[in-house]
Amino acid sequence: MAGFSTDHWAFAFGVLGNIVSFIVFLSPMPTFYKIYKKKSAEGYQSIPYVIALFSSMLWIYYAFLKTNTTLLITINSFGVFIETIYVGFYLFYAPKKARVQTVKMLLLSVVGGFGAIVLVTQFLFKGAVRGQVVGWICLVFSLCVFVAPLGIVRKVIKTKSVEYMPLLLSVFLTLSAVMWFFYGLLLKDINIAAPNVLGFIFGILQIVLYVIYSKKEKAILKEQKLPEIQKPSVILLDENMNNKKLPELTQEQIIDIVKLSLLVCSDKVHVASCPHDNTCAATAHENTPPKLQTVEAA
Repeated sequence: MAGFSTDHWAFAFGVLGNIVSFIVFLSPMPTFYKIYKKKSAEGYQSIPYVIALFSSMLWIYYAFLKTNTTLLITINSFGVFIETIYVGFYLFYAPKKARVQTVKMLLLSVVGGFGAIVLVTQFLFKGAVRGQVVGWICLVFSLCVFVAPLGIVRKVIKTKSVEYMPLLLSVFLTLSAVMWFFYGLLLKDINIAAPNVLGFIFGILQIVLYVIYSKKEKAILKEQKLPEIQKPSVILLDENMNNKKLPELTQEQIIDIVKLSLLVCSDKVHVASCPHDNTCAATAHENTPPKLQTVEAA
């Protein structure tokens, strides 16, 4: 370990960064499998893949202007390859409107943006200055890319749900930021190291939010699984119907029956006051409603 030089450490972190970033680049595969199964990209956006394609192309250009950055070239070459496949796959299954928007973004960023950066830096800057200018462009763009997850963080806090923020992806993005930070630090390249500080902070923030809100979701689901206590219902039972249950009564019907019961009670009092009056007794018997009982709903 004593003979392990700075270059060796940089190479080690660069290799680890390649491995982790390789996994991150492959993370959208389940999404495109869903698109393939549905035979439609409707409901999905192509912006992340176009931005990732542009970012990989920019870093390859920067790596060619610097020395000892082979590992930066390897992973971003794979990034250009896989993101081109993603975009092409999206264009194949996307609706017409989404397809037109994606083509416009490709022309604006990949062709117009990247082409303009290459032309301007090639004609206006020379030597090491050119590398510094492209490096600062990469730095600013990477910071913007790392700030983008704030939208997801805001959505998680607002909805109190981690459905749209997979834990595994957040972990790998954090690990990637750590690896590339040390790679840039050991190479003394601030343009590589600096953006990954922000990437690490946002990665940790996403993991913390996932732990907090996933616990809350589990607690809510546990409460929802508890059996609901049902209120007693008033069911009408008729002796002449062999105790068969009639449809459950509404509140208005219950009120009407209570009023009717009060009238019946008054009739019974009247019958008691004239026990020898057969007309009263017959009228009271005819007006007797079905019995009311309180039973527990099944």
